This record gives sequence, C-alpha cells and structure tokens, in this order.
Amino acid sequence: MDRIARISEEIKREISNIIQNELKDPRLSKLISITHVNVTKDLRYAKVYVSIMGNDEDKNSSLEGLKSAAGFIRREIGHRIQLRYTPEIHFEIDNSIEQGAYITKLISETTQNQE
Repeated sequence: MDRIARISEEIKREISNIIQNELKDPRLSKLISITHVNVTKDLRYAKVYVSIMGNDEDKNSSLEGLKSAAGFIRREIGHRIQLRYTPEIHFEIDNSIEQGAYITKLISETTQNQE
C-alpha cells in the first residue's frame, strides 16, 4: 500500500472517531459514516465522502454541521497524525450505499415479477 493510501485510511479512521465521540452539533445525524477519503499527493487537501442516512433535510443539515466543524476536525487531525501538512478537509455526500440498496430492491422486484 502506498503512503497516500495509508494516510487516507488513517485520516478516515480519525475523522470517524472525532465525529462519533467529540462533535456535539445537534445538526449531525447519528447515522453518519465515512465511506472514503481522497488525499491529494501534496497532502494539502482531503476530500471526505460521507454517507448520511435519512431524508434530504437530515443530509443537508448534517453536511452543514460537518462543514462548520471542518476547522476543528482539521486541528484534531493535526494533533493526532504527525504530518508535515494537515490537509484542508472538504466534505462530500456519498450516495453509493443508497444507490446500491435501490438497485438491489429493483433486482428483487424484477425477479419476483418474473416468477
């Protein structure tokens, strides 16, 4: 595994820990999971993909809560992981889990209709 992939995994683990244990923002949904982190080669930016269960209003308010906590999360990452640069964090919603569930539902409906 290359260095960037290891750093991405470590950042993913730490951000998950911070969101679950340290953020007290009431906008944040209880069902937030970090699905993937992409760190640029120069370690300046990290794009964090989050899966948020709930309706669109929950997703938007949780995303706003995460964006407002990005500075705090970045500072905590800087304390926990020894890097030359602590990447600037950008959050993106990842709908792949929901899309997978929707496709599974369509497949099961199709197979039931064929029987």
